[in-house]
Amino acid sequence: MANEKGEIFDLEGYGAVGRCGEVLMPLTVGETLLMPDGGELMRLPDRYALVWNMEEGVVETLSHNPYNPEERIYPVAAFNSPGYVNTAQVAAEEEAGAELLPLFSYCAVGWHDEGFRTASFRVDAEERQDLSLMPIPKVEEGVAVMRERFPENRLFRHLEHCSLTYGCPAAKNFYIGRCEAPLPTSRQCNARCLGCISFQSGPSLSSCQDRIDFTPTPEEISEVALTHFDRVPGGVASFGQGCEGDPLMAAEVIEPALVLIRSKTAAGTLNMNTNGSLPLVLDRLFTAGLDSIRVSMNSVRKEIYSAYFRPNGYRYEDVVESFQVARKHGAYKAINYLNVPGVTDCIEEVEALSEFIDANAVDLIQWRNLNFDPLRYYQMMRAAGPIGLPVGMRRMIMKLEKRFPKLKHGYFNPSLEMYAERPGGRNIPKKPSKQSKKCSKQSNRPHKRR
Repeated sequence: MANEKGEIFDLEGYGAVGRCGEVLMPLTVGETLLMPDGGELMRLPDRYALVWNMEEGVVETLSHNPYNPEERIYPVAAFNSPGYVNTAQVAAEEEAGAELLPLFSYCAVGWHDEGFRTASFRVDAEERQDLSLMPIPKVEEGVAVMRERFPENRLFRHLEHCSLTYGCPAAKNFYIGRCEAPLPTSRQCNARCLGCISFQSGPSLSSCQDRIDFTPTPEEISEVALTHFDRVPGGVASFGQGCEGDPLMAAEVIEPALVLIRSKTAAGTLNMNTNGSLPLVLDRLFTAGLDSIRVSMNSVRKEIYSAYFRPNGYRYEDVVESFQVARKHGAYKAINYLNVPGVTDCIEEVEALSEFIDANAVDLIQWRNLNFDPLRYYQMMRAAGPIGLPVGMRRMIMKLEKRFPKLKHGYFNPSLEMYAERPGGRNIPKKPSKQSKKCSKQSNRPHKRR
């Protein structure tokens, strides 16, 4: 629970509850993890907490502290670190006039012994976005070096802002020379996603960051990519970032940039994060040198997909065709699967996803927790199409692993070398390195017990 001051405390006699659509269940130690490093706790305004009354053995709605009836209390949710899949949402009930929650994912969280535990499991052990490996002084040093080397390149200036103002992990990684570099390019998008983090036109939500306000030249793009590949063996550079629209809308500069990059080096992986809306354009980009795509989808069912992405000038069928275009070129194909327990793991979706993987030879699913108000999302999707009982996120992935043993499961865009070396299954080594063990240490958060 949290009070008006934002103080978080354990409410004796009550257990934490998780929500999966209409299903409510008490959290257990066996179905939760100690809250991963880098996670955050959030108090949910305008909401009542759904809790498990241990004495009565029932779910109860609380608006005030039962031990202090004058104290208004609120539910608490966890925003988990990258690489962890939520298995249950925070259980909350809206009060009259409640506004949409900000654009985060809201995982169910509870307290046990000496730590917070979240309803989640790890699907990718790579440390690409471990903030402890991105010290700000080192980022600032990298910014200074690139500013001197490329004083006229506007894309470098944009990435400076992303790394130092927004704290973007991808931009930070670029400046310290590791992992994946961002190549934001597009000012426009042909989807109107409910949870777009760079553009919101209505009064109920605000975007988390500003969208890029210029179109970089092919030369500016190539300088960023070539610099990254020169510093990072087996590095990845990706079009399609949170600070832009869809990169397919900027193909007029991306296509010559790809040609320019590949005319100078065969190293590195050129990837595109996209909605896959323009298969004919994508065909040209693969010819020009694009290596892989990651297509964002909240569902492989047309009615559920369309209710969230709200296509503007393309059809769901175009997205499906883009997978076939990639297949024709021998490119790697990943789904950026925006998951919400209760919707993603419903019976209808599990069956549809299995058919989609089989028909489109998907190589990788990146399990990403969708940043949107979970209860509102469930209500919107249920109005769009059938949402049956959930099978559970763990069980869903296990079923996919059994049916598609070569299918990879993770969170990040791997390089072509990693694609070739890593077998199917989750991106978690059986024996973690010392560095991996360091990153799996759990947080001990300040806690007030009552």
